Amino acid sequence: MDAMTLESVRKFFQAHAPEIEILQTEESSATVALAAAAHGVAPEQIAKTICLRVGEETMLIVASGTARLDNRKFKDRFGGKARMLDAEQVVDVTSHPVGGVCPFGLPSVIPIYCDVSLKPFDEVVPAAGATNAAVRIPTEKMVQLVGGTWVDVCQ
Repeated sequence: MDAMTLESVRKFFQAHAPEIEILQTEESSATVALAAAAHGVAPEQIAKTICLRVGEETMLIVASGTARLDNRKFKDRFGGKARMLDAEQVVDVTSHPVGGVCPFGLPSVIPIYCDVSLKPFDEVVPAAGATNAAVRIPTEKMVQLVGGTWVDVCQ
């Protein structure tokens, strides 16, 4: 499974940003703490991707690794309560396994929102479609590549 989703991310970068290298580690980088250790960055610099649904709309929120969704801010911005998708639903929507979810190489277009918690960082480290793969990417470049919209929905 990981190999297939990793391939969709690889194709995405070959087409849109061939200079970005996918970094694969021997150890898992499936959690913020593991990813930060594997890539030698602060946990805040990990760009975690959360797959949510509000009513019938499914979306991705990319936020700093230590940021937490703020229910009030979220509801004010999106008009409803965020529901986390389960692992199977996440794979259906993104084609990526939990721990490797990222806004790259998705099977279909879904809204991608980037939380302002990422703004302090010139470069962030999001996953890349597998539980041991990531990329180092300039924050603004990531937002631009995925057609992301800045939002303020985290604490």
